[in-house]
Amino acid sequence: MKEVLSGNEAVARGAYEGGARFASAYPGTPSTEILENVVQYKEIISEWAPNEKVAFEVAMGASMGGARTLVAMKHVGVNVAADPLMTWAYTGVNGGFVLISADDPGMHSSQNEQDNRNFARFAKIPMLEPADSQESRDFTILGFELSEQFDTPVMLRMTTRTCHAKGVVDLKERDEVGLKEYKKQFTKFVMLPAHARPRRVVVEERMKKLAEFAEETSLNVIEHPGDRKLGIITSGVAYQYVREAVPEASVLKLGLTNPLPMNLIRRFCGEVEKVVVVEELDPVIEEQVRAAGIDVHGHDLIPNIGELNTDIVRRSLNGDAPEAPAEAPTADGFPGRPPVLCPGCPHRGIFYAFRKLRCIVTGDIGCYTLGASPPLKSMDSCICMGASIGVGLGMTTVLEDEKKKNRVVAALGDSTFMHSGITGLVEAVYNHKKATVVILDNSTTAMTGHQEHPGTGKSITGEPAPQVDIEALCRSLGIEHVRVINPLNLEETLSCLKEELEYDGVSVIITRYPCIIADRSVWHQPLEVDTAVCDSCGVCFKVACPGLEKDEEGKTHINPSLCIGCRACLQTCKQGAIHLKEQ
Repeated sequence: MKEVLSGNEAVARGAYEGGARFASAYPGTPSTEILENVVQYKEIISEWAPNEKVAFEVAMGASMGGARTLVAMKHVGVNVAADPLMTWAYTGVNGGFVLISADDPGMHSSQNEQDNRNFARFAKIPMLEPADSQESRDFTILGFELSEQFDTPVMLRMTTRTCHAKGVVDLKERDEVGLKEYKKQFTKFVMLPAHARPRRVVVEERMKKLAEFAEETSLNVIEHPGDRKLGIITSGVAYQYVREAVPEASVLKLGLTNPLPMNLIRRFCGEVEKVVVVEELDPVIEEQVRAAGIDVHGHDLIPNIGELNTDIVRRSLNGDAPEAPAEAPTADGFPGRPPVLCPGCPHRGIFYAFRKLRCIVTGDIGCYTLGASPPLKSMDSCICMGASIGVGLGMTTVLEDEKKKNRVVAALGDSTFMHSGITGLVEAVYNHKKATVVILDNSTTAMTGHQEHPGTGKSITGEPAPQVDIEALCRSLGIEHVRVINPLNLEETLSCLKEELEYDGVSVIITRYPCIIADRSVWHQPLEVDTAVCDSCGVCFKVACPGLEKDEEGKTHINPSLCIGCRACLQTCKQGAIHLKEQ
């Protein structure tokens, strides 16, 4: 049977067909849809975890218990899971273990574009790189097999294009792989130094065996269409670009990129006149080939910043590599459309207050990061999940200007708080810091598509689950100032924020209002503007709602197709020009 699947859907299908029994993840673009599709297969226990480290650790336990296990995350999530990953590489597995790293060349929805092939080399584990949806399915199954054959976790590198592009996939029935017997293995799984030292030797012996496997496997294949003037070594989605850009070139397609098949590479290079390594981001393959004494071109021709495509590869091979884009590309003839907070988004109220009170806002990863953009311009930092509180604490510790110190606010969402914000709050209490923390609770993981988390009261399947009480959690840490407000009540929001900024201790403000995309019960009758009363002052535009427009006379107009009646703009209008639309 054949079906058109995205790469993420194909990975989920591979987990199902490959006999996986457990899968865990934390949502993050471009990996999110993997677990959302795995959960459709009832034979696999699927769980959202509070963060990637926990997802990895639970998956480790499932593997130790004998199950074939999948854990998925975006590239920066591997940073969070790096601690258990590095030691898991030493211990080895029981049931097959596949880690999906969804990299984001071009930073379509990420704060960096790190190349996680480096993590595979760092951890000394095999790296598979599928080039399309069919290989995404195939390599997931193969990952389980290699994991068990070589007693190692296996990393599978997806990228934004392989995750989201669709292709025809051959489907097969599920392989019902039984649980491997769990046996107490003290020296294998308990990484005391005395046990880790001999396991370190095992890691090197394993890499030697994998290097031999790399020379023989059909994952690495030479393709000679006829012309041997140009040879290209490539992997992953870059292979697709090469095949379109220079169909006449000879190609060494690498599906297993750690370890590399150096003998096969030498053979290929001896069969062609000129060799170019075409890879996205870092010169992972190029540097190793050069280190082996093989003369190749690579990033002297191919850009190492941003996502590749067929045109970039073609131009680069012709000596006309385009410059790395400094900003996101826009379609010719169309105006740029920067992302904005949705009309009626509850985050708008607190960011309006941040700006009005001239706060220094240490921000975090989420929809609310858009509060950094004009006209709100109310975020001073955004580094990684959970960093907001720690960064804010560091600022208040060293700032000598008391006015600035008293205006520092840490802002993060409810899902991000569950992910890695709690420990920052513990730090604030433990070290007697002054801290104003705002938790923007819209009861979902909105940025990645409205997934559940421990604070929503539902599991990934939609079943009821214990719900973390954020207020009670904060109070249990010893925080006395814990307040819950409706952020779309601007007067209340401003008053509360002003009072808590003056408090010399740790305070938490929880802005609680549903995401308007996830819960349409909060939609109300649209507003309208009485242009005869509007004096074109423009104050209403400071709430940065895309539903607000200006007419030819500069007066405010509300687009009824966008307005959901949140009334934030109404509260800013001193002239009383904004009111409910008459029925």
